[in-house]
Amino acid sequence: MKIIVLDGYTLNPNDLSWSALAKLGDLTVYDRTPADKIIERAAQADILIVNKVVISAQQMEQLPKLRYIGVLATGYNNIDVVSAKNRGIVVCNVRNYGTATVAQQVFSLLLTLTNHAESYAADARQNWANAPDWTYWHNPLMELSGKTIGVIGLGNIGSQVAKIAQAFGMKTISTTQKETPEGKSGQAPQYVDEKVGLGTLLLQSDVISLHCPLSENTKELINIRTLSLMKPTAFLINTARGGLIHEQDLADALNKGVIAGAGLDVLTQEPPLARNPLLTAKNCFITPHQAWASFEARQRLMDLAVGNIEAFLAGKPINQVS
Repeated sequence: MKIIVLDGYTLNPNDLSWSALAKLGDLTVYDRTPADKIIERAAQADILIVNKVVISAQQMEQLPKLRYIGVLATGYNNIDVVSAKNRGIVVCNVRNYGTATVAQQVFSLLLTLTNHAESYAADARQNWANAPDWTYWHNPLMELSGKTIGVIGLGNIGSQVAKIAQAFGMKTISTTQKETPEGKSGQAPQYVDEKVGLGTLLLQSDVISLHCPLSENTKELINIRTLSLMKPTAFLINTARGGLIHEQDLADALNKGVIAGAGLDVLTQEPPLARNPLLTAKNCFITPHQAWASFEARQRLMDLAVGNIEAFLAGKPINQVS
């Protein structure tokens, strides 16, 4: 059984072990694979493991041995799942490995916007010794307690964000209904104080955090129209998908003071083009899509990916998307 990993570096930059995967077959791991090397490297694969490498119908036609594609992520839009199904290739993803880590990043970005701890720490090294007063601040500080956070998308991560927000003393509102364990409908989900329409959420929220999937209905959900409904003091956080935001509209809104700031871990194109307007937008803090990447979350992802293959080899695939 030949197992090929085409882009393993982002999951395991040499601080995890591939040993559990190696026990399941003859394993070869490539840190990165350019498009023109995919067929050459995957030619003998029975099992192909990818993160962001695109596997198209044309490529599958040239990989006759391929029986299984494992995606080292929850999103699987880089795989032609229809073609995989037609060819009898099982495709499985990994879910629920980064809930705590991504939710933590939401508040890291938010606290950067409200408390500016990193910039003040740098400033203190240079200027505090010569300050005329025992304290000073040059950016306004915001207390989260009593503020309203609007959570758009109440999957596992969105629900965890709502839970943490309540611990900060925030009011939580959402547009998404989620059944309670008892199966009752018509109630706000746990950790959410109120379910409202999107327009109301945009108008009332001091912070908006995006956690919905990217689809035709949610593409560029945040645009000039929706941004204009937000408070001028509001912050926008996105750790979901870059395509949820019209990037030029957000950059314009930040530069014109339509909203107060943004914290983003994802962009539409990654790595971004140097001319992406958000890279130079006012009060916009961007991290390089690493909200998911704590050691603990990556180890969990590795374990779940191995579990997916073990289940497939036992004839009982789990987390199957095709």
